[in-house]
Amino acid sequence: MTMPGATAEPDAGDGASGQPAIRQADTGARFVNDNAPPSGAPVRIGLLLPLHSDTLGAAAESVRAGFMAGLERDRDNITVTVVETGDVPQDILGAYARALQDQDIVVGPLSRTAVAAVAGSSLVSKPTIALNYPEGHGQTGAALPPQMLAIGLSIEEEARQAAQWAAADQPSGGALVLTTNSAWQRRVATAFANQWEGRLGRPLRIVELSAPDGYLSDPELVQLRARLRQDTPAVLFSAMGADQTRQLRIALGSVLTTEPDNPIFSTADKLPPPPTVPTEQFANLPIYGTSALNPGAGFPGRDLEGVRLLDLPWQVQRDHPAVMVYPRSLQTGVGSADMARLYALGIDAFRVAREIARHPAGRFQLDGVTGKLTVDFGQGPASFERVEQPAIYQNGAPQPARP
Repeated sequence: MTMPGATAEPDAGDGASGQPAIRQADTGARFVNDNAPPSGAPVRIGLLLPLHSDTLGAAAESVRAGFMAGLERDRDNITVTVVETGDVPQDILGAYARALQDQDIVVGPLSRTAVAAVAGSSLVSKPTIALNYPEGHGQTGAALPPQMLAIGLSIEEEARQAAQWAAADQPSGGALVLTTNSAWQRRVATAFANQWEGRLGRPLRIVELSAPDGYLSDPELVQLRARLRQDTPAVLFSAMGADQTRQLRIALGSVLTTEPDNPIFSTADKLPPPPTVPTEQFANLPIYGTSALNPGAGFPGRDLEGVRLLDLPWQVQRDHPAVMVYPRSLQTGVGSADMARLYALGIDAFRVAREIARHPAGRFQLDGVTGKLTVDFGQGPASFERVEQPAIYQNGAPQPARP
């Protein structure tokens, strides 16, 4: 469950193909020392979550569990009160107002509509760490109140960082973006396109594929092969999920068995002449994507060998120093990877809240379980940046891409 809205612009490095080229600039921010002695002053944190919501209750519970795991490891004279709500914005506003009376910091709310309701009210008078982004966040006229910091997970931000990485790996040539008509995929495709074409000035084409019943159209995959014959891009970006990207990769790597300029033929039909472009060139085209390409354990990932993606250290970097010290979530099954990401968000939300409690004003960096975080708070409008971990599918699973 990734949540749109971050506005980070990581620098591109010189990385060779297959290596990460995403770097944080030297901002002069202080680095958080997790081993610093307790501050001594008591801090009260209200954790505002829609635990009574039918649609968001499971997500809220994952965030709560992660937040409490952070508290358990470093209490630092901090007390946490969980404020349980439903998902009606007016009820959440009332709960938020009551929390402000008793708490020093409020963490939440979780849904985009609730964050928008709080941000649009006149209530934000104490540090508030929102767990999502309101619609239009980052656009002109959509600034949050100075005391509000938004730290939600963002699949669109992953797409922008993927564009930076791909551009550094492939310094020339264009990109082909593949998506379906799914709303979230279109948002991801647009985010990549805006970064690649709008910010980096590189040529780009977007192809929207049909996906009846969730499966990519076989005739359209044949047409795609024909297009790649005529105009091979430097980069493919998949705005799709893992299953559809796996289907794409298999189609690109298979032997073409039909006339590519006739979309009504099946891939079972006979091909008279061999293609002018070797099959291997299609199979080896660099493919980039987001954390949607990593649905977790049990996914048959060998067909995605070499595919590059962005994801949280919590998911792809188990030997990360911060990741190693927290207990793992016990959830399994469909959606468990998204719940694990929200659990990780809860951990980092606690760590950010603790640091703001220690230093109410300033700029700091935190090597978090959701990425490398840079926070500026208490000095005018707050800002937040998360740089996620580049990864590459190796031996059937995403592995950290090392510089």
